[in-house]
Amino acid sequence: MKLTTAFDRLFQYFSEAVSRIFGPSDDAYPASGVQPFEGEPFSEWVEARRK
Repeated sequence: MKLTTAFDRLFQYFSEAVSRIFGPSDDAYPASGVQPFEGEPFSEWVEARRK
């Protein structure tokens, strides 16, 4: 009896994992797309000075 219950729980555990992996995505992120860069990159190279 305990063996069948343990097998049922193990099967349920793996089936839930498989359904979560291969199921539809549940992400709640907004569809913002690529954001443009509005600025100038810092182009001056600064050497680290040791004292």
